[in-house]
Amino acid sequence: MPATDRSPADDPEALRRHPHLFKAATRRRQPRLRRTDITVTDEAAVKRAVRAASLGNAMEWFDFGIYAYLAVTLGHVFFPSGNDTVQLLSSFATFAVAFLIRPLGGMVFGPMGDRLGRKKVLALTMILMAVGTFAIGLIPSYATIGFWAPALLVLFRMLQGFSTGGEYGGASTFIAEYAPDRRRGYFGSFLEFGTLAGYVGAAGLVTALTAWLGTDTMEAWGWRVPFLVAGPLGLVGLYLRLRLDETPAFQKLESESARASEAADPVETSAKGDLAKIFRQQWPALILCVALVGAYNITDYMLLSYMPTYLSDELGYSETHGLLVLLLVMVLLMLIITQVGRLNDRFGRKPVLMTGMLGFLLLSLPAFLLIGQGGVAAITAGMLMLGLSLVCMLGTMSAALPALFPTEVRYGSLSVGYNLSTSLFGGTTPLVITALIGATGSNLMPAYYAMGAALVGVIAVACMKETARRPLEGSPPSVATPEEAAELILAQTPEPRF
Repeated sequence: MPATDRSPADDPEALRRHPHLFKAATRRRQPRLRRTDITVTDEAAVKRAVRAASLGNAMEWFDFGIYAYLAVTLGHVFFPSGNDTVQLLSSFATFAVAFLIRPLGGMVFGPMGDRLGRKKVLALTMILMAVGTFAIGLIPSYATIGFWAPALLVLFRMLQGFSTGGEYGGASTFIAEYAPDRRRGYFGSFLEFGTLAGYVGAAGLVTALTAWLGTDTMEAWGWRVPFLVAGPLGLVGLYLRLRLDETPAFQKLESESARASEAADPVETSAKGDLAKIFRQQWPALILCVALVGAYNITDYMLLSYMPTYLSDELGYSETHGLLVLLLVMVLLMLIITQVGRLNDRFGRKPVLMTGMLGFLLLSLPAFLLIGQGGVAAITAGMLMLGLSLVCMLGTMSAALPALFPTEVRYGSLSVGYNLSTSLFGGTTPLVITALIGATGSNLMPAYYAMGAALVGVIAVACMKETARRPLEGSPPSVATPEEAAELILAQTPEPRF
């Protein structure tokens, strides 16, 4: 091969004989950055983007949290009376339906976001999500319209799932592409702050309504109130998202694509073609994404969605009691999650993620043994052990996952990988755990299930590349100040030789 095509590792002797030739070839392949190549972020714009993306995520998990926390009540309202376990399983099966449709939403909205822009698609998913949740609050009960009640519930749950298929991938991409490289973990952690805020809002509202109205009134009409609240929340989120500009990374990609199309014959693209490209070119990163998200989602849904039902149905505590303990744990996690974001910016994504995975692997069984002892102190301690492990993942995933994929296919690839994994492992978690407990009679099955997921997560984290404080693949470096840009330029300049 010509000398200019060789790398130093190919032929060390040639490098020794022709050092200047190899340097020139390297400069051609990896030209030095110019000041115009570096994106200097506007902190006010970054904060607006973080607020809008986080509110949408909060609303998504508010919607799903409501359903999870009202699972027992909804089982009574929408399914025939009889066996309580069958009603609960039917309710959780309907909960899982939304997750089964999520990959379809990801396959539609993800490539659309890569072609049309992140902002437009995120506004559309917000509208659909609000409509689906609001509509559930209007469905008559099974006692009123019979089997039409669960049929309509499944329909609107599918609309929720379809819309959320484009939500997380878009929101995390949006924040990742706006944030400066050195602070991507910190700003990304606000997305999961929104997750916790949605759960806290749902748990707080359901707890307050149950305490105020009582169980009978909640089953009669009180359960509708949390779903109807989603309407005005959706309008607020839509307003915030429509005020945003596109991300700097997408704007640069769009301008480069426009210049390229002027010099070439127009090529018609389609969602089918975009998906084929994602599966053909990004399959190693997709497999890694599915493994990471699977481990993360099983532990996430086990603690934040299923735990109140576990405490009430399996251990005999009141629904309000379990929600209050979980509410306390989630508020604590909200207080520290942004600090976890700072930690993974400083020490790296891999060490913080590995800490969370190992926490679930080693502490799940002791935590559930503590919870099984009963009493507020033991239950809170057990849930805190799980919560502190989970927050290591919550505060890191939203920065780590977008960095797995290049800019041109980031929204689509992340939406496909995230939603495939969430569909298979996340939304089915309450249903699988309930079925396992029913089949084995062991209240420790949630711990064993979380440990299995964490083991997969440990292997996945060991296989991923470290991406902290580095530019996203396919995007120019992004910095917070002109001074940082100047530092990057100076770092490339060779020291003078005398």
